[in-house]
Amino acid sequence: MKFSKISLVALVCLSSVLWAAPKGKPYTAGSAKVIGAVESKTAFSGERLFATLDSVGGTGTWMEWDVNGVKDPALMGILDPMLKGTNKPEMVWVITERTKPLVAVLLPKGKGETILFYELPSLDAKPVPLSINPVLDPEVVFRDYRQVSDKEYVHRDKDNLKVKLLPSGMLFSYEKKGEDPLFMVADYATKDPAEKNSILTDYEDYFKYEYSLMLRAFVQSVRGVFNWQPWHWYMPAWNAKFMIKRAELEAILVRGVAPSFFRLFKATTPAGESIEFRTNGNGYSELEIRK
Repeated sequence: MKFSKISLVALVCLSSVLWAAPKGKPYTAGSAKVIGAVESKTAFSGERLFATLDSVGGTGTWMEWDVNGVKDPALMGILDPMLKGTNKPEMVWVITERTKPLVAVLLPKGKGETILFYELPSLDAKPVPLSINPVLDPEVVFRDYRQVSDKEYVHRDKDNLKVKLLPSGMLFSYEKKGEDPLFMVADYATKDPAEKNSILTDYEDYFKYEYSLMLRAFVQSVRGVFNWQPWHWYMPAWNAKFMIKRAELEAILVRGVAPSFFRLFKATTPAGESIEFRTNGNGYSELEIRK
């Protein structure tokens, strides 16, 4: 695939294939700042598309924006004019693992496409109750999965990531082969307060990491299931009351015996649906959704 000449002007702070906005007063879109763009004379191939995103995002994870999800005002300052126009975005992604969130918008341009990059001051939606969309279209939800039976789907790129349809919901499962079991401190109850605090912090950090892996495997591999955008699941203002509490974790450590599952997140929606993330601490994790 060939890029136009303007696409290849270097933008040192981001990528050698990123076109920079001219010097002087920065271009803005609402509260966002236009960083640059990459153009292609033909449609991006999947490989080139994600290589371009990764060259800008580095080691961070791009999360796909859901048009039916909660709207962050700063992000909508970019998207509203596009959505109301004739040249509507084909896809939108956000990355948060940097000082300021970065947005990538894929737009058609003639026979080709353009990826526009914007920097946001923040993702500023106010927390709202978690809910499950009332209508779930399998062709949208399981876009990245292949159906292997009437009730089961397997991810196209990760055969250890699966979904089973239940009579009143669905069960996601993910297994990391060869994972070392979570070590349980047998004598936690005899430790002094400083040692206990250090041990608890280590376990909390471990479960935060496991939770982030589950979000990538489960939430970010499907479309149109929840009203929260993928990045909202990471924000303490949104998730804190649903996460495993320090007192719960300490009670487990005092017993010194691991439960069959550690429940890391459990929420009940206003409609009475339940959403639960859990792991056995031995490489196997689940997300259960009950309607």
